[in-house]
Amino acid sequence: MVKGIEAYGIPVVHMCTVVPISLTVGANRIVPTIAIPHPLGNPNLDQEEELNLRRRLVDKALAALETEIEEQTVFE
Repeated sequence: MVKGIEAYGIPVVHMCTVVPISLTVGANRIVPTIAIPHPLGNPNLDQEEELNLRRRLVDKALAALETEIEEQTVFE
């Protein structure tokens, strides 16, 4: 689906826990996340720390959207 959306000129960020799969399916902008059961959070953190974690991931994804790329890129 990511490649289909990008075919219309709309940049997409694939946030995922298993980066090799994203690379295999051809996602161009990849942001690694936390864990399979909790990709955008960590229930072991307190509420404020988890909010900060989620904010950092979203900020990273937004920065990836703004970045011009020529090939598949993983935004660590």
